[in-house]
Amino acid sequence: HKTDGLSSSTLVLRRGQAFTVTISYDGRPFDPLKEKLIFRIVLGPLSVEVPVSRLGHSSLTQWSAVLERSIPDPTGPHALWVSLSSPASASVGVYTLQMRVETHLTVRTHLLGQFMLLCNPWCPADSVFLQSEDLRNEFVRSDFGLLFKGSLGNIVFRPWSFDQYEKGILDICMKLLQLSPQHQADIGKDLQNRNNPVYISRVISAMVNSNDDKGVLMGNWSNDYSGGVSPSQWSGSADILRKWAETQFSPVKYGQCWVFAAVMCTVMRALGIPTRVVTNFNSAHDTNRNIVIEEYYSEMGEKLPIGRDSIWNFHMWVESWMKRPDLGRGYDGWQVLDPTPQEKSAGRSLQLFLQGLCIWKTHVFFYSSPQGCAVSLQLLKAPVVGENISFNVTITNKVAVPKLLRKHVNAQNKEYNRNPTGTFWEAHGDVMIAVTIQHEISFKDYMLTEAAEDSLVNLAVVIEDVKSQERVLASEEFNIRSPSLNIQVQNEYVVINTQQVATVTFTNPFSIAVSGELIVACSGLQEKVQTRLTIQPRETMRMPINFTPRMAGAKMLYASLVLMNPSTVLHGFKTINVQAS
Repeated sequence: HKTDGLSSSTLVLRRGQAFTVTISYDGRPFDPLKEKLIFRIVLGPLSVEVPVSRLGHSSLTQWSAVLERSIPDPTGPHALWVSLSSPASASVGVYTLQMRVETHLTVRTHLLGQFMLLCNPWCPADSVFLQSEDLRNEFVRSDFGLLFKGSLGNIVFRPWSFDQYEKGILDICMKLLQLSPQHQADIGKDLQNRNNPVYISRVISAMVNSNDDKGVLMGNWSNDYSGGVSPSQWSGSADILRKWAETQFSPVKYGQCWVFAAVMCTVMRALGIPTRVVTNFNSAHDTNRNIVIEEYYSEMGEKLPIGRDSIWNFHMWVESWMKRPDLGRGYDGWQVLDPTPQEKSAGRSLQLFLQGLCIWKTHVFFYSSPQGCAVSLQLLKAPVVGENISFNVTITNKVAVPKLLRKHVNAQNKEYNRNPTGTFWEAHGDVMIAVTIQHEISFKDYMLTEAAEDSLVNLAVVIEDVKSQERVLASEEFNIRSPSLNIQVQNEYVVINTQQVATVTFTNPFSIAVSGELIVACSGLQEKVQTRLTIQPRETMRMPINFTPRMAGAKMLYASLVLMNPSTVLHGFKTINVQAS
């Protein structure tokens, strides 16, 4: 059933696939001519009775039970083997299995136990069926991955542990469904609807955030994370889901788009729905829904906080693979789901966006560039925290007449999901001819004051024709990438349940000593290791870490260093292949 490793106190199965129930009993041997065996499969207030037949085959459209073997044992307990099959459209949930034995004189009922039923992307009849085994391994079974952030011109990645195999996580995912408003309002209707991955996806998307329900994560974009954890410091889903359960399902503080998306990916994969985290760069947030993003700049090149529209440097959501019979032909496949609490929607097929079916094409206008002069910005290298930022301003005079020009260059701090705040660096001056001017912003000018993984900058230049008052604008938004941590593993071949040694290395590139907390964790390997340390300027830190892998397969060892001065978070990871002993 491809559920090995999923940690639960109950049997974990996938729908649309047979499983064998072995029944041991004392007394006389089973006589199918005198006795009837009937399974009763219970899901909350719903139940179905399934008689055991001696002949027949398992069914993909309804519950079925077929007697495989009956072995009487004159010296001990007798045994029956029954093949029990669920339909490929069965509801996801925690089931109770009962068995009733009927004769012409007696009726006896036995409680056999419980099992969890998940979606089955290996079953062609399941609406989440994914044909490629490589894709199933990547989007269902893999418990780690990379999240992409930054800006379009300087994309950075950070490791994330989805943790669906960690102890208790599958049980928490089932509890998430149980606590949803839909389940609380009408248990029977909710359980019936759980046969549909579209319905399940919408429930999970709402429950991952804490708006209007007992959801998992509370969003916070204020830069004040007191009373909780900064979104940048989370590195895996298990810590978040366990904290939610341990606090009686109170919202965990705090999340932003990548945390919401990663936690939803965990829950969806645990329930058997193929899911991936997707990053969209230059993601427009159109609050008034006119399909236009309005941006305002001052004459000095400062971007003004006017209006609620914004272009996020990036935004993350998830895409899940399923059929969409509600939309008609052509819309099966990857479906867009956004658990970040912004504005309510019912979810859309990716094909709607790819085909432009949500854009009014009659409202697209074209603008010509100014005729007098042009200006452009060019970063000389991808910026890294601790280094100076170098860039060129190139001014082109499009006419033969000399011009007296005035330049205004402005740099502002910003967050990925909102307009910039105050100016932290600027340069002004007159220019007589078309030139390329190099500027440099020093580290002390942009040194971070708030915890972040990657500082974001809005850089703009306004060139003004002094005589005509004509102005042209060029702008560029970019991230200042944090340095990376390096991880090396001592042994090339890592064996399960054998202690290994990894070394985390980092050279302080700053001219000041830095202090913070190093956190090392592993998907399926061990508990976190947390160490406080101080690193002198240009000093190289080498931190040995002992770990013992608990699961075979491809796993990720990852580390984060939360620095206080400058305030930033550094990441590193190492993929290792854990072999069976």
